Amino acid sequence: MQRIVKNMGWLLGGRGINAMLSLVYLALATRTLGLDGFGHFAIIVALGQTVTGIANFQTWQFVVRWGSGEDGARDATGFAIALDLLSLVTGTILAAGLVATAQLWLPLPDDLLWITFVYCIVSLLALRSTPTGLLRLRFQYARATAADATQPIVRAAGAILAFFFMPTVTGFILAWAASEVVVAAAYWIIAARSEKIDTSAISLRKIPAAHPDAWRFVLATNFSGSLQIAGKQIMILLVGAIGGEAFAGGFRVASQLGQALVQLAQTISKAIYPELVQAKENAVAIARRIANVALVGGILAVGAALLFGREALVLIAGEEFSVVYWAMVILAIGGAVELVGASLESLLVSAGRAGTAFLCRAVPMAIAFATLDAAMGWQGLKGAALCVLGASALAVLGFWIAIISRLDITIKPDPAQQNVPAGPIPPER
Repeated sequence: MQRIVKNMGWLLGGRGINAMLSLVYLALATRTLGLDGFGHFAIIVALGQTVTGIANFQTWQFVVRWGSGEDGARDATGFAIALDLLSLVTGTILAAGLVATAQLWLPLPDDLLWITFVYCIVSLLALRSTPTGLLRLRFQYARATAADATQPIVRAAGAILAFFFMPTVTGFILAWAASEVVVAAAYWIIAARSEKIDTSAISLRKIPAAHPDAWRFVLATNFSGSLQIAGKQIMILLVGAIGGEAFAGGFRVASQLGQALVQLAQTISKAIYPELVQAKENAVAIARRIANVALVGGILAVGAALLFGREALVLIAGEEFSVVYWAMVILAIGGAVELVGASLESLLVSAGRAGTAFLCRAVPMAIAFATLDAAMGWQGLKGAALCVLGASALAVLGFWIAIISRLDITIKPDPAQQNVPAGPIPPER
C-alpha cells in the first residue's frame, strides 16, 4: 500500500503540473478564439484524439502483464511496438476517412480540414503507451512524471506563441501537435535508458504463442480503452454535430474543468494496476481501500465545483462561457463517480476479466450516444452532461456487480509465468 501511495504521488504530481498549466493554455485559447473559434479547435482536437483512442492498443498493460521474468520485457516490448505500428496504419486509414467526410456531419470549414488531418497523423506518431508500460513495469513513476511534464510546458509555451504570432485555430492546433511530439520523444528516450529496446524482438507472434489468451486480452483492453479515451471525444464530436461549433466549444470547456476527476481516475487506475497484478489474493482489499479514499476526494471536488465553478469559468474562459456552469457541475459529479470506479475497473482487468470491464462500459456508453439528441433537445449542454453522468454511473455499477458476484476474485497468473520468478524490482537510477 505504501508503494501505491508513493506511485500515485508521482503521477498526481505530474497531473498537478498539467492542471496548473492547462489553465494557462485554456484561458489563452478561449479568450483568443471566442466561443465559435474554440468550438472549431475543440472539434479538431477531439477528432485527433478519437482516431488515436480507437486505433491505439493499451500496450502499457501488455508490458506490465507479460514483461516480468527472463526475456519478458524484451518480448512484451516487441509485441507492444508491433501493435503500435499496426495502430499507425489503421489510424491513418481511419483519419483519412473521417476527415474526408467531416463536412457531412461536423461544422468544420474547408480551410481547417488539412490541419485536422495533420493533427490526426501527428497524434498517431506520438503514441507513447509502450514506453509508459516499461517505466511502470519497473515502478519508475518519477521518470514517467518527468516525461509527462514536458507536454503541458510545451503546450503552454506554444499557446503563448500562438497568442502573439498566430492567433488562429491553426496556430493553437500546431501548439498542441508540438506538445504531443515532445512528450512522446521524452517517454521513449527515458524508457530506452532504463530498458534496452531490441527491435529484433518486434513480433505479433511470440507473446500469443507463449500466452494462449493474449489476443483475447489485447482486444478486450483495446475496446475498453477505446471507449474510455475515445468515448469522451466522440461525445464532443456528437455535441458539435447536433448543436454546432459553439456547443462543442462550450462542452469542451465544461468537460475539461468539470471532468478533471476523470483524469485523476485514470491516474489512480494506472498507478494501482501493476500492484493488483502482483498482489493477487490481496487485490480486493487494496481496491476497496482506494475506492473509499476516492469517494471522499470526489465529494470534496464536487463541492468545490458547486461553490467556485462559475467564478472559475468567468476568470479562465471569459463571461460568454459562464453559460456552461451547470454542465460543468454535472460533469464534475460524473468525474467523482469515475474516481470511485477506477480501482474497481482495474481490479477486473488485472483479474483477467477485461471483457467484463469492456461490457460494463460499452452498454452505458451506447445508451448515452443513443439518447444524446433527445437529451440536448430537452436541456442543451446540461442534457449532454447528464448523458455522460448516466454512462459513468451505470458503468461503475456494472463493475461493482461483477465484483460482488465473484467475491473470491483473485489475480490469475498466466500458466507460462507460474514458475518464473519476478525478480527484485531495480531501484530508479
